[in-house]
Amino acid sequence: MKIFLSAGEPSGDIHGANLVRQLRRLHPEAEFVGFGGERMERAGCQLLYPLCNLAVMWFARVLANAPVFLRLLSQTDRFFRHQRPDAVVLIDYPGFNWIVARRARFHGIPVFYFVPPQLWGWAGWRVKKMKRWVDHVLCTLPFEQDWYFDRGVQAHYVGHPYFDELSQQPLDREFLNRERARGERLIGLLPGSRTQEVDKNLSTLLRAAAAIHEKHSDVRFSFACYRIDHCRRIADRLRGCSLPIELHHGKTAEIIAHAHACIAVSGSVGLELLYRLKPTVVVYRIGRLDLKLCNLFKTSRFISLVNLLADEEIFPEFLTDRCEAMRVAEHINRWLSDPAAYQEQCAQLRRLRDRVAVPGACARAARFILQTLGHREADIEPAAA
Repeated sequence: MKIFLSAGEPSGDIHGANLVRQLRRLHPEAEFVGFGGERMERAGCQLLYPLCNLAVMWFARVLANAPVFLRLLSQTDRFFRHQRPDAVVLIDYPGFNWIVARRARFHGIPVFYFVPPQLWGWAGWRVKKMKRWVDHVLCTLPFEQDWYFDRGVQAHYVGHPYFDELSQQPLDREFLNRERARGERLIGLLPGSRTQEVDKNLSTLLRAAAAIHEKHSDVRFSFACYRIDHCRRIADRLRGCSLPIELHHGKTAEIIAHAHACIAVSGSVGLELLYRLKPTVVVYRIGRLDLKLCNLFKTSRFISLVNLLADEEIFPEFLTDRCEAMRVAEHINRWLSDPAAYQEQCAQLRRLRDRVAVPGACARAARFILQTLGHREADIEPAAA
């Protein structure tokens, strides 16, 4: 059996790697090939191109990389024609993955969408593409299955695969012990995994940190950088800055675990913040035109996955085209000054985590894929609703 996977973002690389491991556990002879990142490659997926290194979004960025996408789509079509896989598994990354699905459907290859895009959140008319080109949607959020069913799309709820990663994520205890020995309260700054996210949101994070430090001089800050070049970009901006800010690469889990609270650019890291019960303010600053287009198509109330899961604003969030540093700082300052408010925030997160943070999504997805393809290695374990 040969399965083609396509993931184009760092989070998709994580989920793709865990899915490959679960598929291989159930079907050791299976082969895996496609687009992804280093984690998928280490898990045993042969990469035709490291698509996760591209990780672009918004219109101008996509257009700038159009020649690369066109070349990869041509390569995909040739692969489907000459080395026909038994199935195609798409992981988030709509736009590019829509066209991969379309070419797979043209060649008669079954298509599974694992971690589907949030069509119910904005531009819901895109569900027509899902219905036309995707055979099965493997839903990660509890309400998605009914949403797809109501629109004539075959869907199966498996749970969110990020909780698979978090349930087995090791922490650097030596680093944590050193941090705890310092005594000061820490505010974690999570600038996002894409370079354009770092560039757009950095000034908001820095100005919020300055406003927090003005009221709480005993507080320090740590940037949790996804890539080493992000550390360098932020270090350049910090030249001459007197704030107690440190930069760390590869220590996101430890910084979240130790922090009193966090300011985070919106993304899948929100699930890690939920898992570790960390009060957080979510920001996402984009260009004025992008914001107008987003508001034109946006139909959900929230952008944060945590708020979407809760169906209420647990994490204060700001989707904006301007700096909201002072409003962000107000929430953090309240959690620093008011222990009762802080504990209530933690209690809300605990109730939500107990309800939705169910590991095993990748195992359930692997069983569903194999059974749908005619392999009966194991029964499908239903996800908790």
